[in-house]
Amino acid sequence: MRDRLAVRTPCIALLVMGALLATSTVSAQLPQWTRGATCYEVFVRSFQDSDGDGIGDLRGLIARLDYINDGNPRSTRDLGAACIWLMPIAESPSYHGYDVADYYRVDRDYGTNDDFKRLVREAHRRGIRVLVDMVINHVSSEHPFFQSAMRDSASTWRDWFRWATRPGPRNAWGGENWHKSSVRDEYFYGFFWHGMPDWNYGHPAVLEEMKRVATFWLTEMDVDGFRLDAVKYLVEAGEKLDDVPATHDVLREYARHVRSVKPEALTIGEVYDSTGALLPYYPDQLDAYFAFEVADSIIAAVRAGSARGLLAPALRLQREVPAQRWAPFLRNHDQPRTLTELGGSVARARVAATLLLTMPGLPFVYYGEELGMTGAKPDERIRTPMGWTRGPRHAGFTTGTPWQPMQDDSLVANVAVQDADRGSLLQHYRRLIHLRATEPALAVGELVGLTTSHHAVSAYARREGNDVIVVIANVGASEARDVAIMAGDGAFPAGRRATRDLLLGGSGLAVEVDARGVWQPLRIAAIPPMTVRLLKVARGVLR
Repeated sequence: MRDRLAVRTPCIALLVMGALLATSTVSAQLPQWTRGATCYEVFVRSFQDSDGDGIGDLRGLIARLDYINDGNPRSTRDLGAACIWLMPIAESPSYHGYDVADYYRVDRDYGTNDDFKRLVREAHRRGIRVLVDMVINHVSSEHPFFQSAMRDSASTWRDWFRWATRPGPRNAWGGENWHKSSVRDEYFYGFFWHGMPDWNYGHPAVLEEMKRVATFWLTEMDVDGFRLDAVKYLVEAGEKLDDVPATHDVLREYARHVRSVKPEALTIGEVYDSTGALLPYYPDQLDAYFAFEVADSIIAAVRAGSARGLLAPALRLQREVPAQRWAPFLRNHDQPRTLTELGGSVARARVAATLLLTMPGLPFVYYGEELGMTGAKPDERIRTPMGWTRGPRHAGFTTGTPWQPMQDDSLVANVAVQDADRGSLLQHYRRLIHLRATEPALAVGELVGLTTSHHAVSAYARREGNDVIVVIANVGASEARDVAIMAGDGAFPAGRRATRDLLLGGSGLAVEVDARGVWQPLRIAAIPPMTVRLLKVARGVLR
């Protein structure tokens, strides 16, 4: 038995490997397919049920792929997403799947491995890349490796987990990290829950197994990459439970392996923390990470009606991180939904969507956000079934009893209803996602912060070569009057250019930059509340 304070540090071989790999950096750009792409997060259990058991499944998702992207680049009836991220779909005893019992088998609630292969084929036929949630920090307590390790101290898998004679300190939230074994007088380590024992990356066989799992999904199942859950907790060192140096070594080796198997695959990690805590995960580990501070800054600005501080997180990431290697979003499966955060205001949700989809990076949209679905904790109520039809029986999600009751607004936050309304939130998302895919400035352009004279008005430009789009957003609840918008010297080439409003239509304001590169302030008499103007600057100089 090992003392509870003993540190299970990675073996020397792993540390040496990590040091060697640190000299081999990741490409500064994401895979080419991500250019101008928007990704769509799907909880299969809540998307579409095909067999009437009340649980969404892979066949149901296949039937709804045309909603996500129908494969016709000229179509505007689809959402236009180029990528789907599926929350965990491997065999698991839980509804959410973050405690995997068999990494090599699709959860029977969702279908079979063959169903998944068909999903990938149908997605690829439409130009949709498929990412799967890969949980490498922990495993289900029902996984056979853990069951063997718990029941037999001489098990092959004993050292794949951490054991102690008595519990260690609680985590930062006051929860238990060490859990009593049901077999003998000892404790095992599991950061999140007793049903999720952590893998011990101090034992090199663990990383090798996770690499085999990755190979299986990349080759046998033909996925296009992974969203990696809770990566900051991979390795512990004494009482420090997150962000330890050995975690970065593990991520470098894992990402190197993924690229060696499928060079165009994407790895994106969850580091649920501040930008300062996120930056050490660059430059040579996973391809990208979610930008939580960007998400929070958008929600906070729109909720408060103040643009102060809105751009700061995005500008910091742009300064610190190679282009496109971060992913903005509004809310995900762990957080209250956007419309709930914004007090039920569809107008605010529309502004938030516009800000998200005109920011740099690879944006992600949580399923149902484009409809204005609502939901607050507990987690099950922010992962409720999708509404598809006008019918009163479970809004087209299932012919049976849904695994979780529909939200009360499912007959409004509904695809059929909003499909028929040109001014709906769904149609707004569609326009923005398609614009992002076709406008180079929105796809990959540099973010240029502009200064405004009004606290509720944010302004910025996206610039890629000669392509420039200026975004002007009044996030306030009242009209903004006599607004001046200014840029720093040399921000734009000289000349007077017309603009076209990509959202409202028609001609916009003229942008004028003198021969010294000084932007002549734009003056706008009035900007209505909760309004965003998206001005594409003409290339030709007005005479």
